[in-house]
Amino acid sequence: FLLPDLARPEDLAGRTAVVIDVLRATTTIAHALAAGAKAVVPCGEVEQARQVARRLGADALLAGERGGLPIPGFDLGNSPAEFTAQRVEGKTIVFTTTNGTRALLRCAGAECVLLAAFVNFSAVCTELAGCDKVAIVCAGTDGQVTREDVLLAGAIVDDLVGPHPPLSGNATGSDRPIAAAHKAERPAWRLNDQAEIAVDAWRTAVRLLTDRPLGMALRASQGGRNLIEIGQENDIDLAAQIDRFDLVPRYDPASGLVVRV
Repeated sequence: FLLPDLARPEDLAGRTAVVIDVLRATTTIAHALAAGAKAVVPCGEVEQARQVARRLGADALLAGERGGLPIPGFDLGNSPAEFTAQRVEGKTIVFTTTNGTRALLRCAGAECVLLAAFVNFSAVCTELAGCDKVAIVCAGTDGQVTREDVLLAGAIVDDLVGPHPPLSGNATGSDRPIAAAHKAERPAWRLNDQAEIAVDAWRTAVRLLTDRPLGMALRASQGGRNLIEIGQENDIDLAAQIDRFDLVPRYDPASGLVVRV
């Protein structure tokens, strides 16, 4: 689903949902959990986040953005670089963003909810290897489809449906190749048109990435241009580091927490 609004409750029920917001929410949550954060609490609104943080007390850190910019009075913004072990280890991050956390909350009715970014691509694909019903949900930006999310969605679909030649680290701007997590026997996947669009975009991009690193492709996307405009270009490079982490954030609607698998 290229946008959250395109995913109806009946489309998510009984499926593993994979939420994508490459620039930046799912990338940032992966960084936070890798740095030792205890959990992330996604919130749809700023005031809700403040209330949750007050209830949690000293162990909570408020983090997030509106319009890409840090929220006044919050401890952290939405830049992955901010979520270091020194800042977040042992803490619960109460997190609200313009697009990503709202997409995540929309998927609460799915059987299982995972968070994907390029930084944990192979870990997500490995987790999905045992699934036969998957709904990939792109966050987009302000109700508009964004290329960075579509590319990652397409890469995941490509991994699910069949083998493909791995990209070299140099081609992607990563020190590690994309490592596909292929099953010995694959289900006969039925793709909707949105999945076909995403995988076509990714396969076209793969041919181009031999000459252009992934970070450059992300810079040319709407999300990338937005970050450049607000002086957060470094976050694009962080989001383009394929397979930096071997972890998968999982959202549990019952507890309201995102924790690492």
